[in-house]
Amino acid sequence: MEKKVIGKQGLQGKALWVIKALLCAYIVTGILLLVLTLLLYKMDLSEENVNAGIILIYVISTFSGGFVIGKLAGSKKFLWGLAAGVLYFVLLILISMGIYHSLDSELAALATTFLLCAGGGMLGGMVA
Repeated sequence: MEKKVIGKQGLQGKALWVIKALLCAYIVTGILLLVLTLLLYKMDLSEENVNAGIILIYVISTFSGGFVIGKLAGSKKFLWGLAAGVLYFVLLILISMGIYHSLDSELAALATTFLLCAGGGMLGGMVA
């Protein structure tokens, strides 16, 4: 019996794609949150503007993660982008649960955030 060699397309390679995409998405998130914080400090933004900024950050971040994984995957890009967006949302929820020990959001708000993250990732994968 011969051993199968796991190459770049193997499970380890695909896991590395996901890690790179999520790392990119969270780096973009961090940078954009810093910019939003600066805008909040300098321009005294309203709560509605801050909420809109956070939604925009979700979409831009997952778009960038989906774009990265789409470039790495080469085929079925929209599915890989969707996976990156869903995993971004799952990590977002896990981090929130770790910090606050509960989910204070309503189910409708969580569903909307999920759809924004999944859609942003899928769009990024399709554009790649």
